Amino acid sequence: MPKKPLFYLSPNDTLSELSDTYFPPYITLAHTFNAPAGWGIYNRVLKQFQLQYVLNGSAQYTIEGKPYLTRKGDLIFHRPGERHSVTTIPGEPYVCLSLVFHFGQIAFPLDDLVSTTNYLGNFASHDIERKLTSLVVHYRQPGLVHQLHAQTLLMEILLIFNSLAGERSVQEATAVQRNNFSRLVLAKNYIIEHFAEEVKIKDLEKITGFSCDYLIVQFKLTFGMTPIQYQIHLRVEKAKELAVHEGLTPSEVAERVGYSDIHTFGKMFKKKTGTSLSQFCATLFTEDFGPEE
Repeated sequence: MPKKPLFYLSPNDTLSELSDTYFPPYITLAHTFNAPAGWGIYNRVLKQFQLQYVLNGSAQYTIEGKPYLTRKGDLIFHRPGERHSVTTIPGEPYVCLSLVFHFGQIAFPLDDLVSTTNYLGNFASHDIERKLTSLVVHYRQPGLVHQLHAQTLLMEILLIFNSLAGERSVQEATAVQRNNFSRLVLAKNYIIEHFAEEVKIKDLEKITGFSCDYLIVQFKLTFGMTPIQYQIHLRVEKAKELAVHEGLTPSEVAERVGYSDIHTFGKMFKKKTGTSLSQFCATLFTEDFGPEE
């Protein structure tokens, strides 16, 4: 009895069968397919991720009951457990590129890189199309170097998705942010002036006229962090400045940046910088030369 194809298996069941692959992402299928007339897949459920790219023609794709009429350049993405069907359209060709992959036992946060929708867009003549095609070429050749190329290309493709999603988000947010920017700057300036005090969101709500949730979202879109994260950032930078230029003790620094408890300050500083304040200072001054004679 022939073995079941790898892309049908649970992720962990594929690992022993993969050659020259030692770390994720694990690619279990990468090929181009020219569908015969009347071809179709019905209500299939995979345990891995799949990208399906239309190289030529068109097909009807359905994922969890939602239909997508895919044409040349369209890219579909579905996750483990999502029921899907693909059928050709009478009189039209369908040539696609299929890529199935997983991350083994690692709980990789793929939704942070790829849109939560199933239709990712049209990429005809885009760099993504070239990378997908090159990935298939490398995957189908034996040897470690080709497998590494295929895995690298897959991660590059996922990063491009993230970049494109970010560009769309910025474009959509620009008009709103333009109207809100002046009020957000007022909130930012308030945090700067009161960074060593307890800055409350309700104070920022009064300054901007925004609701709590809207304020946090818009502040992060504009400045890259939430108001509280920004305040902590200011405290860390001010702590560095005080320790280096004024020679204060950690306890004195903690008090100056708004912490009455040195242990709370120490935990915060190490979490944000990866080192203690004393260790940070030690990396800046390697020798004590003393006064010149």
